[in-house]
Amino acid sequence: MYKIPKYAIVFLVIVSLVFIPFWSAGLANDQLSEQSINPDARMVGDIALIRPLGIIGTTAGAVLFVLSWPFSALGGNSQEAFQKMVVKPAKYTFKRPLGDF
Repeated sequence: MYKIPKYAIVFLVIVSLVFIPFWSAGLANDQLSEQSINPDARMVGDIALIRPLGIIGTTAGAVLFVLSWPFSALGGNSQEAFQKMVVKPAKYTFKRPLGDF
């Protein structure tokens, strides 16, 4: 078998420790440029995917609130449960500007 000299291993470790921060910064920069999506595409994605999921979430939250209402009433936090399970998803779905996630 070939034996790698100790100095070569140390050199490779030092080089990798020096260049890894630069490489990760470059990856972060690429991800930032990919996140700048066309506003029209954001609006289409919002209409086609996010709003229907919000409607489903609002409906599911309302059903779960009705099922959990007796327990919430006994605990004295039915208003908080209503706000979290029904009002918050409804505001996210219907009050939010189009394309604003």
